[in-house]
Amino acid sequence: MKKAIILVSGGLDSTTTLAIAKSQNYACYALSFDYGQRHRIELQAAHQVAASLGVIEHKVIHLNLDAIGGSALTDSQIKVPTTGILSNQIPITYVPARNTIFLALALGWAEVLMATDLFIGVNAVDYSGYPDCRPEFISAFEKLANLATKAGVEGQAFKIHTPLIHLTKAQIIQQGLRLGVDYKITISCYQPNSVRHACGVCDACRLRAEGFQKLGVADPTVYFTRGDSS
Repeated sequence: MKKAIILVSGGLDSTTTLAIAKSQNYACYALSFDYGQRHRIELQAAHQVAASLGVIEHKVIHLNLDAIGGSALTDSQIKVPTTGILSNQIPITYVPARNTIFLALALGWAEVLMATDLFIGVNAVDYSGYPDCRPEFISAFEKLANLATKAGVEGQAFKIHTPLIHLTKAQIIQQGLRLGVDYKITISCYQPNSVRHACGVCDACRLRAEGFQKLGVADPTVYFTRGDSS
């Protein structure tokens, strides 16, 4: 079995991506990040997802992206938007250079494991406001990976897999259900409470809920009331 590194956040997209990699007979190594995110409770979901889908190893790397801030996800002084998505703006929930940093670390681990396949659950259909979720970014990073590594220079070509990049949220969910994903253990919310109940009003919650609705499938997410964020 070929080895693959899969970025796993504990959310719907990354969980589906892991299930896809596993269905393609990769030996899966899950990589998550505790990067100072306000919703770090997602790491509990990431552990459950990794165990549920039977990865070879699940590694969590600690970073301090909250030290530079600049995002509602890493700076508690910036409010998470709850009024819907503005398609003509990069959202305040964008974390500066996050996917670049994550993929760079995944690339390093891949070299150590002698793996050449990396999977990331970026998506450019339902919401393309994040610059590091675009096909152009993935293509550029793949070129970098093959220029800047010992493995790449020696001819072991790296491939960045983005199986969800052209799918709608409903299509992503449909694919995951076909592969037996238990979406009840995932969390997509930017501001869940201490028992992993979702807010239901942030952009991530809205997109997730709309996906289940369009597919005509019950959303297993548990939401807390707007007045209860405990």
